[in-house]
Amino acid sequence: MLRLCCLLCLTVPAQADCRLALALAVDVSRSIDAQDYVIQTDGLAGALSDKDVRAAIFGPEGEVALAIYYWSGKGYQDLVQPWVILDSPEALDAAIWEVRRTPRPEAPLATALGDALSYGLDLMGDAPACERRVIDVAGDGRNNDGISVARTYEREDFTGIIVNGLAVGEHEADIVEYYHDEVIRGPGAFVELAPRQTDYPAAIQRKLLRELEGPMIGALRRPGPARL
Repeated sequence: MLRLCCLLCLTVPAQADCRLALALAVDVSRSIDAQDYVIQTDGLAGALSDKDVRAAIFGPEGEVALAIYYWSGKGYQDLVQPWVILDSPEALDAAIWEVRRTPRPEAPLATALGDALSYGLDLMGDAPACERRVIDVAGDGRNNDGISVARTYEREDFTGIIVNGLAVGEHEADIVEYYHDEVIRGPGAFVELAPRQTDYPAAIQRKLLRELEGPMIGALRRPGPARL
């Protein structure tokens, strides 16, 4: 009996201290003008400051690791916040400050979404060991520069990584369908919609809560299976 108990103990996986590694990928391409950038920056900072989001981050289930990067054209990805374990309000406040202090890029660049996802995958390679790994990519347009999204998924190994989308619908028709059919990936992946840039702050708050509280939390934006 003792031997059996010991064997059972060995087969139970250790509980990770970190429950979620979350990489936020923010579109700063040429369709994001100065006003849009302020809306996005204030929206993301405000969402991370929200009391419900903070309560979800500092919940008893385990710690959250956060990274934030801005993306636009081919070869342009700006790591705004390297990986940080959000183990205190001060750590989260420091990440919010990095969002608020980062200037909008001066050069108006295209939308290299495939490259942005590839960068996110490389970034995940440096993430702390966490139970879930999620890339949260926000954008308002289809890929029009660099490697395609489909080719990125063909050549790169995204095993164990969920890609969720926040589609801003002001500039391109059917952007939600594009994100649903081409961008999101993995079990439980979903698309959150901001019909206009002014809806971005509320949308990113909803999206963060859903990601922090688990894949079954929140209303489904469009029925149907996640892209695997």
